[in-house]
Amino acid sequence: MSVSATVTPITEAAHAPKPQVWFDGELIDGEAPQAGLTTHAMHYGSGVFEGVRAYATEGGAAVFRLPEHMERMRKGADMFGLPFDPALATEAVLATLRANHHRDAYIRPLAWFGEGSFGLDVEGHTPHMMVATTATQVHLNGTRARLGVGKWRRNPSDSLPPLKLCGAYVNSILAKREAKARGFDEALFTDRDGNVVECTGANVFFVKDGRITAVEHRDALPGITRDTLLQLTGAEFRVVPLAELLDADEVFACGTAAEVAPVSQIEGRDYGDNPVTRELQALYGRVVRGQESSWRHWLTDV
Repeated sequence: MSVSATVTPITEAAHAPKPQVWFDGELIDGEAPQAGLTTHAMHYGSGVFEGVRAYATEGGAAVFRLPEHMERMRKGADMFGLPFDPALATEAVLATLRANHHRDAYIRPLAWFGEGSFGLDVEGHTPHMMVATTATQVHLNGTRARLGVGKWRRNPSDSLPPLKLCGAYVNSILAKREAKARGFDEALFTDRDGNVVECTGANVFFVKDGRITAVEHRDALPGITRDTLLQLTGAEFRVVPLAELLDADEVFACGTAAEVAPVSQIEGRDYGDNPVTRELQALYGRVVRGQESSWRHWLTDV
């Protein structure tokens, strides 16, 4: 009797190393459960996170604008009184990338209040921090997004500061669900005066007669990709009414995950070709991969 039919084939996936996650000072199996059921952040959103990207460069993997991400995360942690050490978080990001052998990667650092009693007070809850990395080959793929003007308003900055606080993103989830239910890819927030704020997770720019303008709004996240594009282009930034955005020649969104994403439609308004956006996509791609020496200081080698 042949035994070959009873042998389970050994697949490449079976030998693939398990992803590592940095958790409270050490690298652990990313599949190991770590959050207790009384975790404060799970019940009340008392955490802060960042979205960061690493890119393959000629000299190896490098993280784009890591100090700026860590500083913004520190500001969010301070709002909660959550202990956060940017230097420790920086080393955790680099250690996780090394452990997972990632070059092109999306990086998620997260700090939060953990186990303790129920209630809104954070005192007495255990603070935690983790870093996870996910390999990604998605880079400036040119997908043109369709935006729906959301019925939900962005959290006003005098109610919630425009930082990456975990609980604040319920607002984005609701807006995106509503837009997708109407057949759009993404939601565009506007304020009660009809001014543009931002998308659910990206800032907005537009082009008119060759001039690039960034949407400025006090309720919008001060995006690091947005700041990058402002420095690269010298674009102006100001309050922008929705009517002006609809009259633009080109519209694009930007963010760490989105990079530079052209917009094809806002509600019933269709946009044509995106030549300026494509030029910015190409420039941004060279910058994040260390191919523009003037901006090499934005990269932290892994």
